[in-house]
Amino acid sequence: MSTPRPLRRGFTLIELLVVIAIIGVLVGLMLPAIQLTRENARRLQCSNNLKQIGLALAGYVDRHGGLPPGYVSKWDPRLEIETGPGWGWATKILADLEQSAVANEIQFDLNIQDPVNATVRLRRISTYLCPSDRMPHSWTTTSGAAWIYANILYLSQIPICDVAGANYVGVFGIGEPGVDGDGVFFRNSFVTPQEIRDGLSQTLAVGERSVNLKAGFPEAVVLGTPTHNVGQGHATWVGAVPGSLLWTCAPSPYDPDGGTCRKEEGAGMILGHTGEGNGPGDPNCDVNQFLSQHGRGSHFLYCDGHVQFLRGGMNYTTYKALSTRASGEVISDDY
Repeated sequence: MSTPRPLRRGFTLIELLVVIAIIGVLVGLMLPAIQLTRENARRLQCSNNLKQIGLALAGYVDRHGGLPPGYVSKWDPRLEIETGPGWGWATKILADLEQSAVANEIQFDLNIQDPVNATVRLRRISTYLCPSDRMPHSWTTTSGAAWIYANILYLSQIPICDVAGANYVGVFGIGEPGVDGDGVFFRNSFVTPQEIRDGLSQTLAVGERSVNLKAGFPEAVVLGTPTHNVGQGHATWVGAVPGSLLWTCAPSPYDPDGGTCRKEEGAGMILGHTGEGNGPGDPNCDVNQFLSQHGRGSHFLYCDGHVQFLRGGMNYTTYKALSTRASGEVISDDY
C-alpha cells in the first residue's frame, strides 16, 4: 500500500498580495536608480559631443589659423538688416565630424532659406543633439511679432524656412548676439588663438542650449501659422537665417494682466550670451542664452578643448568673465 503524498500548500490571497507589494516597493526603489543611470549616460554622451566639436574646431584652427566665423552675413546699411547667407560656425566643421557629404551638399554662396538648400538645412546630425533634451529635429524660423495682453501670449508670425534643431551654440560673449562680440564667435568673426588673451583654458567656446524654459503662460493665441518657437530656447547648427527673429516673453511679476515680449535677433539661434543676470542653466533666462536638461547648469566646451559642467549657482561675475576672450579678468581656479 503506497504512502499518500503530502498536499502542496499554495499561496493564500494575503500572501500573494504581500509578495506583489514587496515587488512593487523594490521596483519603486530601483526606478530612480535606473533613471539616474540613464541620465548619467546621457550627460556623458552630451559631454562627448562637445569634445568631438572641440576636436573639429581644433582641426579647423590648424588649417585656417583661427576659429570659424560665428555666422557669415552681409549688412545692408540702408535698410539696417543682415542679408545673408547666414551659414554658421557648425557648418564649417562638418568635414571634421565625418559629415563631408552634408558639407558638400550645402550651397554656401546662397542664403540658408534658398530653395536649393531646402533639404540640407534639415539634416539631423546626432553630434549636435543632446540625448537628454527634447529639441525638435526641425523647427520653423519666422519673422513677425509677439505681445502679451491679459496674461495671454499673442503671436503673429511669418514663416521663413524650416531648419534642423541643435543643442550647442557658440559663445558670443556678454551682450546680445550679433556683430562684434567679446567672445570667440560673432558675425563674420575670425578669432585666432593669439587673440584669446584671457587664456584658452579660461575662455568658453561652445555651450548647451535647451528648450527647457519656463514660458509661464496659461494660453497662447496664434495669428497665422503656429511655430511654437516663442519663449523657447530653439537653436540650429545651420546658422542665422536672415530676417528671422526669436522672442523672449515673460509675464510681469507685478501686473497679473501684463508682461513683456522682447525681440531677439536671428543670430541667437547659433550663438549664446551670458548677460542679463542669468547664470548657466537658469530656466528663466532669455531664449538666446545657455540652458540644459541636466539640472541647474550647462556643459561648456573651452577653447583648449576640455569640457566642464558649470553650475547654475556659480559666481555670476566669473561666469561672464569666462565668456570673454580678452577682457583681462582674474579668475580663480575654484569656480
